Amino acid sequence: MDSDGTQDARGTHAHPVPRPAEPTDVPAPPWNRPETPYNGAATPYEVPAAPPRPTRLPDVPPPGPRPGDATQPSHPRSPVADWLDQPRPAAEPGIWRHGYRLPKATHQGQRLAPVTIVGFVVPLVAGLLLWSLWRHGSLPYQWTVLKLLTPDGWWWPGTTSPKGYQGAEAMTVADGVVFALLVYAMARLGSWPDVIRHVVTRREQPARALIAALGALITLAFVFPGAFGLGWNALPVQDPLFSLIVLISGDYGVFTSETLTDALYTLITLLVLWPFARIGGWWSLIKQALAARSRAGSAEGPEPAVDRRPSQWPALREAGQHQAADVLAAEVDAGRMNDVDCARVGHMWALARSRARLSSFTDTVLREGGAAWTHPSGDRDLSGRVAPHDLLIRQVRIGRWVEGERTPLAYGGAGAALAPDTLGTSLLAVGPSGSGKTRHLIRPVVESLGLQALAGQCAVVAVCAAGTPLGPDSAYDVIVRLGDPASVHDLDPYADSDDPDEAAAFLAEGLAGDLDTASGQRSVTALAQLLGPYRAAYGRFPTLPVLRELLEGDAEALAALRGGLAGDEHAAMRRELDARTRQSGSSADPGPVLADRLAVLDRPAFAEFFGGDGGSARPFSLRAVAHHPLRVRIDLPDRGHEEASRIITRLVLAQFATVTPAAERTHFACLVLDDATGAVTAESVRRIQRLRSQNAGVVLALRTVGDVPEALHGPLYAAVGCHMAFAGVTTWDGGRFADAWGTQWVETRDVARHTVFADQPMTRAIHALRKLVTGKAVTTEAVTVRQVERERWSASELAHGVPAGHAVLSLTSVRGQHAPPLLVDLRG
Repeated sequence: MDSDGTQDARGTHAHPVPRPAEPTDVPAPPWNRPETPYNGAATPYEVPAAPPRPTRLPDVPPPGPRPGDATQPSHPRSPVADWLDQPRPAAEPGIWRHGYRLPKATHQGQRLAPVTIVGFVVPLVAGLLLWSLWRHGSLPYQWTVLKLLTPDGWWWPGTTSPKGYQGAEAMTVADGVVFALLVYAMARLGSWPDVIRHVVTRREQPARALIAALGALITLAFVFPGAFGLGWNALPVQDPLFSLIVLISGDYGVFTSETLTDALYTLITLLVLWPFARIGGWWSLIKQALAARSRAGSAEGPEPAVDRRPSQWPALREAGQHQAADVLAAEVDAGRMNDVDCARVGHMWALARSRARLSSFTDTVLREGGAAWTHPSGDRDLSGRVAPHDLLIRQVRIGRWVEGERTPLAYGGAGAALAPDTLGTSLLAVGPSGSGKTRHLIRPVVESLGLQALAGQCAVVAVCAAGTPLGPDSAYDVIVRLGDPASVHDLDPYADSDDPDEAAAFLAEGLAGDLDTASGQRSVTALAQLLGPYRAAYGRFPTLPVLRELLEGDAEALAALRGGLAGDEHAAMRRELDARTRQSGSSADPGPVLADRLAVLDRPAFAEFFGGDGGSARPFSLRAVAHHPLRVRIDLPDRGHEEASRIITRLVLAQFATVTPAAERTHFACLVLDDATGAVTAESVRRIQRLRSQNAGVVLALRTVGDVPEALHGPLYAAVGCHMAFAGVTTWDGGRFADAWGTQWVETRDVARHTVFADQPMTRAIHALRKLVTGKAVTTEAVTVRQVERERWSASELAHGVPAGHAVLSLTSVRGQHAPPLLVDLRG
């Protein structure tokens, strides 16, 4: 299938986006270097200090003329350049903006309403009718007011016929006054301002000024038809003015002065042009032209116009970085940059501007070209993409908004897309097995976040069961296969923390967060009373088997720990350990419960994991995603360890919510749980709600809302901003979505038909004949229009009205924009 070159696998479409060759001799990233333990302390994405400016760019041809120059050579454009220059108009949340066009139906809002047109035409027709009656003298008492206001000697007695030139000139002045009053009345009573605003003032310059000038020219042709060589009669504008001057001066000789006549014509012309000048915004346009001319005159030479096409990097040119823009434009045109490279360089440009390091940015671009700031893994693309991506605005398309009565015009038929601005409010997806959660949602989202990670814009952690199709292993920087002896990486249960209270908090959440029998705060305190002394004694946290022995109250383990705290500097830690010893064995002691949960992880299958002795896998700390744009996948244990998988999922969610706000990040962090069963607890709901302000989010996929404790249904739906119900949900699950989406006001029309019973014989005969012919009784209709409040989607509609391969999706962005729950075709 032909596409924009941003989603298909390499070489599978007619005009593929050129992919850079796989780089060689790329140094391993810090988290993959066996000789250096990775703790996420340093970031490889700092803008480097300014090195000496090179004299030439190796392997890159010298930049040609700047875009817009007359001497610019013509050459075929690369697919990446065409992709960059595609329009991406502003749109509502969730709309795929690449090549988006407003549906034709949406332009109805820009058309004049029928009542506006009627309000313009009716006063115009009425005014023309009155003016015609006035001109023909058909109005009764037409000249009575004029005779009362003028001397009797101007008129023949008993008539309205003028006796001399004064009466004739007075009638001409009266024509002008009546014409002016008619025009004013039509403008005030009619909808002329709305028509003028629609036709003229809403347009951009210079179209607005040109339309107003055309209107002024037409009006002048009616005022001075002789000057334009036209044969029709002039509007009563100049003649009434001249007649008024004659009446005031009492002599026609006043017009022998050519200066006065020219001044009068000039005054009339200015009075006619003045309203058109205001409507067309002539004054502001003239001021802008004069200001631009003065700036051009003060400059040494005219500045070339900046090409606004994204493929020519206009932001760099406006900032004066023409060399870097030329190099990048040449790289794009030559096909040496793909969409990931463009997004990565654009992201680094935004960082350089915010940190005032423009010279460093330019030096790096001149030195490395489109390969600048390549991801530490050396990857510049992902092979075998399964979804369309627009990395310029960080969108991934997951389907198409279905047209219907519920769908707003702007969404009908448009692509449905997700981006970090909506994922930042977190997303909850519910659907039975086989409904397409992984295929249509999780896989495209993880792939999009992985591409953004290559661009330095995102860090993604995907948690799934072993064997879940979330892309090849080469698409990830770190893969943790818990329970697999061949796993290269291990999961640090303490997330590289040095604070016993912090480590105890997310460890207690992972172990007993779903239990009502173990108080959350008591569990945290019990763990902190052991982790703190152990770290003080040995400089590290205990392994899970040792921690289990301490929680069980093993005397030998406790005695060994107390022996390591013999110094006076550990007096506080000895008190902590003594408090734990006194609590051990009581009815409220959470230690046995925590030990039982640790026993699930203290199995032979996990002997080499979670920092266990003898493990060859390198420990990976989830804290690294707060510092680096990493792509991490955590494969949960195979069948037979369901409880362990749930504990690990809760632990990862707690660690992610803890470490993400701990660093000043310039990239988005996202945790994707392919199966969040058992992961949602009261504490995790509170933490998810706080992620929105921390440039992070989570994606939770559930088979049913029943996998969440019933008391948390409402808080969970309130904590996440995006909700997605797949086809096949039950009415119980649909009811939760219906409650979360609320109601809306809709207009209903109730039509009642009543049979007409006639009293007159003739009427009854006619009704009988009509019923004989049509077969229907004569009825009247009573239409009642009401505004009623109804659910956006009812539980029954969600359970039985969503077709297979579809889902109902509602979105909320981090800026507070909303997309109502609408039907999405996930196969479109």
